[in-house]
Amino acid sequence: MRISELAQRAGVTVHALRHYERLGLLLPARTASGYRDYPESMRREVVFIAMSRRIGFSLQAIGELLPAYRAGRLSIETMTDALHERAAALDRQIADLQALRAQVLDHVSWLRAQEARQRARPKTSRPWPQSTARKEKR
Repeated sequence: MRISELAQRAGVTVHALRHYERLGLLLPARTASGYRDYPESMRREVVFIAMSRRIGFSLQAIGELLPAYRAGRLSIETMTDALHERAAALDRQIADLQALRAQVLDHVSWLRAQEARQRARPKTSRPWPQSTARKEKR
């Protein structure tokens, strides 16, 4: 099948398929006229890649799992281990984002305190000091 048909059937873009090919994740045959020719079995591989990307696996990690997937040797244990590692990475990202959120809110509090101090200061009749050049002319 041609690239556009595979993209449609697998629910990805043609651009994504070309990217996967550049990275060596997909290796389509070529027709005599140079068109990519994807076998039906490659649709499963593309779906596997797309689903793995959606849950946040890197293309490098997918590339490490793909040969076993193609050969039918990707065990449930291997996939659950990879998924647990992904969940742990997400937990670390969540913790990092929560710490960053706390810092942002600390900055908001600090700025509000600065604002309150400025409002509490008595206002002078001349907010800006006159330059010494103007004083000399008088």
